[in-house]
Amino acid sequence: MTVAVTAKPRDTLVEVRGLRNRFGEQVVHENLDLDIYRGEILGVVGGSGSGKSVLLRTILGLRRPQAGTVKLFGENLHDLPARERVAIESRCGVLFQNGALFSSLTVSENVRVPLMEHTSLSLHDALRVAALKIALADLSPEVRHKYPAELSGGMVKRAGLARALALDPDIVFLDEPTSGLDPIAAASFDQLIRTLRDALGLTVFMITHDLDSLHAICDRVAVLAHKRVIVADSLDKVERFDDPWIREYFQGPRGRAAESVASIA
Repeated sequence: MTVAVTAKPRDTLVEVRGLRNRFGEQVVHENLDLDIYRGEILGVVGGSGSGKSVLLRTILGLRRPQAGTVKLFGENLHDLPARERVAIESRCGVLFQNGALFSSLTVSENVRVPLMEHTSLSLHDALRVAALKIALADLSPEVRHKYPAELSGGMVKRAGLARALALDPDIVFLDEPTSGLDPIAAASFDQLIRTLRDALGLTVFMITHDLDSLHAICDRVAVLAHKRVIVADSLDKVERFDDPWIREYFQGPRGRAAESVASIA
């Protein structure tokens, strides 16, 4: 007797349906759909002007779309009272492209900003939590007292990640996290993201143009083109998707080089 095995449904943290974003006469997104599942690392790629960062801001409720719905943890942020909206937002951590650290604050003070704003922790406890998050981002203890201008590009990214982790988020949004890093630093950051995902049970939404990152750590890849997500699937299936931009991106010289390195690893 054959017993049918029913696949366990995936827990959807973000659900985007029929999204439309427009700036004046320029339509950036039209009828865009996307799901983000708990525990995955989703890589989001697309050409310049395809609206990757606009999509990120829309999911976070920083932009109200012209049409469509965005549900974060089952809720539409724009429909929520202020207190409930803040509670949902605190479950999200964000690392912006250039770190977006406050230049006049030390790394520890930057990490403590969300703690002091959203919790009732004493300064002593906030200092301890900040030190823990900085360690999780693989930064040495002495970095706590440095200012952003005293840090390397890779250290700025990690300090921004520490701040994104401050409130123990369920999902972390990363905007070009390896942009500007040398290959060794970028690979180290990729490994850190995968380690944190596995250790903390994080879900990761990562905008990237780094083909090595897609091969190294992404469970799925979503491709933004033609004003929508044309495919969101495992990398091997995305690479076979019949679209000119995908062929150029993944089968061009850099794409073949990244695939070759991944196969060796």
